Order: sequence, then C-alpha cells, then structure tokens
Amino acid sequence: MVIAANLIPFLLRPFTLASFLPSLPLDSLFSTQGIMIILLAAYAGAMWMFLTSAPKVYTVMVSDLEIARQLYEGLLDLPAAEVPLHYYYNYEQTIGATGIDPLYISTSPSWSNKTMNNSNDGLWYQLKKNTQLHIITGGSIGTRNQQRHVCFDHDCLELILMRVEIRGLKFKIRNQKPLNFLVKDYEGRVIELAEVNG
Repeated sequence: MVIAANLIPFLLRPFTLASFLPSLPLDSLFSTQGIMIILLAAYAGAMWMFLTSAPKVYTVMVSDLEIARQLYEGLLDLPAAEVPLHYYYNYEQTIGATGIDPLYISTSPSWSNKTMNNSNDGLWYQLKKNTQLHIITGGSIGTRNQQRHVCFDHDCLELILMRVEIRGLKFKIRNQKPLNFLVKDYEGRVIELAEVNG
C-alpha cells in the first residue's frame, strides 16, 4: 500500500513573527501601551549608556594656584586637558554670555609651559581618559601654614594618591575615611589633600 502525500503546501507556508514566538501576545505588544513601554525601555537604555560614558570632572580647591601647578604639572606629571569640559559643554552661554568664546573674553591670560590659566578658570588636567581634574582657588591654609587642597570626591583623591605612589613621592595617610593625606614636594613643602564630607 502506498500513501501519497503532498508536501508542497507545507514547504511554502509563510512564516510570521508569531510562529517563532507563539506565547508572545503580539496584539498587546503593538498596542499603544506596549509601544509606550518599548519607548520608555529604549529611553532608559539610552540614558544609561549616556550617563556611564559621560565625562567626569573632579574639582579641587587649593590655597595657592602656583604651588598647585608645581605639584600637579611638575611632580605628578598630569597632562593638561586639551579641551576643558566647560568649553566643551559651553556653559557660559547658559549664564548670559551668549555666543562669545571665553578665550576672547579673558583680558590677561597667563601661559605656562603646558596650561593656559585664566584667574577665574583655574587649571585643567586630564586625570584619566574620560576624567578631568579642575583646580581652583578657594582652599584655606592648613595648620603650620601648610598648603591645603580640598575635594568633595573620594574617588578623585584616590586617583591622586595612586599617582603620588606611582611617582615615588613621600606621603603619609592621616585618615582613610574621609581620605586625608600629606605629600611632601622636592622643596620640603607639605601639602595636605583632604576629602570633605558634605
């Protein structure tokens, strides 16, 4: 006995998305609520990608900008930031100076061998690939008339401490939490780097 079967209708059957995902209710997926959920998930993913790859700026307040320049450029050998992030984000336009580059506003820029310094801009260094260090004045003199550098970010001071260790400078850790350590430069000055809990 021979049974004849026609296989052509089975081979030419069109495949749809529902044939691969039979348990997924496609009518609810493509409804208004389903599309809103998909868009919100895509937005959350895009924001997460942006925030994890966004550049970081750590700010350190120092008591003397010139001594800080000698420490960060000379002893720690930090490279100057090619484009400081405040120029990149152009925040001057949001506070009223519309359309004018801050480089042209400055009346007396002073040039060092690596860094352009305006008195109100401070110093900008590249700490890591996507991380910059902004040095500004505003720190107070420490005990025994020593230089004091103050920061609100623990991670920033850890990166600076690691750089101090790599460069072989003399240092003494006074406290771990909040991080506080002393660095001695080649001229015998003691510089205190302190984390401020805020």
